[in-house]
Amino acid sequence: MSTEYGADQIQILEGLEAVRKRPGMYIGSTSSRGLHHLVYEIVDNAVDEALGGYCDTIFVSINKDNSITVIDNGRGIPVGINHKAGLPAVEVVFTVLHAGGKFGGGGYKVSGGLHGVGASVVNALSVWLEVEIYNEGKIYKQRYERGKSAYQLKVVGECEADKTGTKVTFLPDAEIFEETEFDYNILKQRFREMAFLTKNLKIVLADERPEERIEKTFHYEGGIKEFVQYLNKSKTPLYEQIIYCEGQKDGVAVEVAMQHNDSYTDNTYGFVNNITTPEGGTHVVGFRNALTKTFNEYARKNKLLKDSEPNLSGEDIREGLTAIISVKIQDPQFEGQTKQKLGNSEARGAVDSVLSTQLEIFLEQNPQVAKVVIEKSVLAQRAREAARKARDLTRRKSALEGMSLPGKLADCSEKDASKCEIYIVEGDSAGGSAKTARDRATQAILPLRGKILNVEKARLDKIYANAEIKAMITAFGTGIHEDFDISKLQYHKIIIMTDADVDGAHISTLLLTFLYRFMPELIKQGYVYLAQPPLYKLEKNKKVWYAYSDEELNKILQEVGRDGNNKIQRYKGLGEMDAEQLWETTMDPEHRVLLRVTMDEESSSELDLTFTTLMGDKVEPRREFIEENAKYVQNLDI
Repeated sequence: MSTEYGADQIQILEGLEAVRKRPGMYIGSTSSRGLHHLVYEIVDNAVDEALGGYCDTIFVSINKDNSITVIDNGRGIPVGINHKAGLPAVEVVFTVLHAGGKFGGGGYKVSGGLHGVGASVVNALSVWLEVEIYNEGKIYKQRYERGKSAYQLKVVGECEADKTGTKVTFLPDAEIFEETEFDYNILKQRFREMAFLTKNLKIVLADERPEERIEKTFHYEGGIKEFVQYLNKSKTPLYEQIIYCEGQKDGVAVEVAMQHNDSYTDNTYGFVNNITTPEGGTHVVGFRNALTKTFNEYARKNKLLKDSEPNLSGEDIREGLTAIISVKIQDPQFEGQTKQKLGNSEARGAVDSVLSTQLEIFLEQNPQVAKVVIEKSVLAQRAREAARKARDLTRRKSALEGMSLPGKLADCSEKDASKCEIYIVEGDSAGGSAKTARDRATQAILPLRGKILNVEKARLDKIYANAEIKAMITAFGTGIHEDFDISKLQYHKIIIMTDADVDGAHISTLLLTFLYRFMPELIKQGYVYLAQPPLYKLEKNKKVWYAYSDEELNKILQEVGRDGNNKIQRYKGLGEMDAEQLWETTMDPEHRVLLRVTMDEESSSELDLTFTTLMGDKVEPRREFIEENAKYVQNLDI
């Protein structure tokens, strides 16, 4: 079996072939996320024009055939011949990797694009792409098919002499992408974010596919101040003003906007050249330093903290804070290819200095705001102390004292966490049949009594005191917050199993709110699942079928025939099934249906907003949300 491995086995992928062969390396994945990434690449190029001050309107449309058109009124991609390549510059941009105007520093001061692969990658992964450029009264056009130019750049018409800009239309390649349907809502979130981050830029998004065309314009003159306002709309702000600081230092332009609200979570979002950095980085570190230092200094100076009291920690001051940190840097360095964390050391100092100086002045001028924030932070500090004491009690003791597991937990005998699963079940009745039904080796059962606490409305100390939550934290074994350690996770599948009714859905939502706020890593790494118990059982001639939805029931009935022998039972809850049925339908790894819970880090600001809207105190935003989304509801229990 000697497979030859000689010099000729080393392949050189020419030009765009490399992208088609390994698309994931350039756009992250070929799932829906990668598909939407194509649009951002083209729009980012137009936004870079806007950052330079050359463009103020971008029009994006999803066309009927699922192609995308992006039009901007920037300078237009240059059409002159690039001497190095001997081709028009526009063709170089779309067909050569690592070609772009963002390397030399001459074309752009700051930009989100760094590697010069954006436009050419989109072209390589599309069935066809057409570009039109408006320049000096002429319209230039070129078409490419799977990355190769179909004809040379040519003039196809005339336009007003002062009109400039670029129009790009492309159709993603179904050979590469698992799905080619664009989701209007995903794009909407992203463009809203972009418009907030670029003052005065207008982005129009249109969807031509539905019968009634949808169009939405995003344009915010207040920039990131309006962003904070938008994120806080489901919460009650502690003070009216939005604290806004901007300045420049060491070639880094810094903008910070923030406002405290009455919730207990810290929602800080960092952006670099309009790209979101979910993992933070030096700009966020600088922000935190400045915030903690300035507030403590002010509190000491104005005797809001007694001499005997300890300093406020950053965590205390950031309780209930919504903040946007946006920095623009000429040469951003990210840690990792995915640009999720900023590494430039100068960003830290710049954010720190701008914020420290301006925040100090703001607090001096608005002593009332300072007082409210510091009072809230002192309460948070006390609660954290109480929580720490409670937490010490919930930690899993050593193996010798193995009794510390919650009494209700029926643990499994397997010790290898990757093979273990834990079912979180509502109520003791379902818990009883689940305990009988389970595979004792690998399946643990934790029954919860009633509805757990809504963590969106509670502080840490209250959360730790809640018996149901304590039981979960102890059972998972990972600890929460700063003690969280994923390597200690006892079960690699956490399965939420609730009744298929309104109450069951409510319990699942409360559980997911808790996991999202306190152990988000579990969701990010894909350990959390929702069990899908069947809705119907159909018996006929001693044979049994289970259906998990109305459609499935109809499908089975078509196969077996509709007549008087059919016995159909609709399950209202898990408690109606005996252990054997529960095992067959919902717990047997061979036959069950599990839904994995996932989250997209790039739209984390929208996620936070959804949780606060649905689970927070304010009624008004929740009503709006329900009115907007009511049209999607099916099977309402009335």
